[in-house]
Formats: sequence, structure tokens, C-alpha cells
Amino acid sequence: MRLRFPGTPRSRRVRAGLLAIALLTAGLPAGGVAAEQAVQLESAYSFTETLDRLRSTLESKGLTIFATLDHRAGALAAGLEMPPTTVLVYGNPKGGTPLMLAAPNFALELPLRVLVRESEDGTTYVVFNPAESLEGRHGLPAGMAERLAGPEKLIAEAVGAAGD
Repeated sequence: MRLRFPGTPRSRRVRAGLLAIALLTAGLPAGGVAAEQAVQLESAYSFTETLDRLRSTLESKGLTIFATLDHRAGALAAGLEMPPTTVLVYGNPKGGTPLMLAAPNFALELPLRVLVRESEDGTTYVVFNPAESLEGRHGLPAGMAERLAGPEKLIAEAVGAAGD
């Protein structure tokens, strides 16, 4: 896995990378997120175009891309092959901070993540955990997780799956 943090000194990139890895794995059950919790959308665009559209859409709405995790680059560096697979770690402190104040351990769920992957047949998929799957986690008061649902519609629109 290759992490990119543009414009950041190497020592801070390494620390940020470790933080991103911790955020990606924290709070997950032993087998990861249950498949029925994840939303998988088929993109109308190529892998690269999907990734670009997601970045620009999220950023245009005031969300920050904190990290880009390029799993394919990591696999290639280890001498392994895999299709393009990238995770964008994104969020907005204005939206996430109130949730962490209400339930401090909810910080394990933030920032949010969206996976973009290409299947063997060349189809691009976008996968994320819906806000409703975070309801009540780590003591989050009822109804607060819905504050994280906004990007879900943006993601669907960006990949041409708004009606799905």
C-alpha cells in the first residue's frame, strides 16, 4: 500500500500514513466490515476517471481528502499483481468533531473512507459503509450518524449511479 500526502515532509507523511492505517482498521470486527453493511455502486466511468470525479466532487463540497491509499502500488512494490484499488480517506472536522465530542471513541470511525476498485472484467466499483451502519457505534447517541450521510449522495452522483 502506498500512501500519498502531497507537500508534507517525509517524517510527517510516515506518521500520517500510520494514522491512516490505524483509522482504516480500527473498530472493525475480526473479519472486517460485514458485506451486507457496505454499499457497492457500479461506476459509469473508468477507474481513473471515477477516482478523479470523486476527489473533485468531495473537495468541491468542502470535504478534505486526508489520504490516498493506493493498494495496487503497494502490491506491485511487493512483486504482486492486483487490479487498481484505491481508498480515499476523507472528511470535514466541522462535521466529525461534534460526533467525537458526543462519543469520544467514535473517533475510531473517522475520517470516512471510500474504496474505488476495478474488477477483472474492467468494471469500476465504488464501495463505502453507509452512515446508518455507524448508528450507535462506540456510544454515539441515536440519530447522530445520519449527519455523515451527505457524502453518500455526492458519491453516487459522481460515479453516475444517483438513481441506484
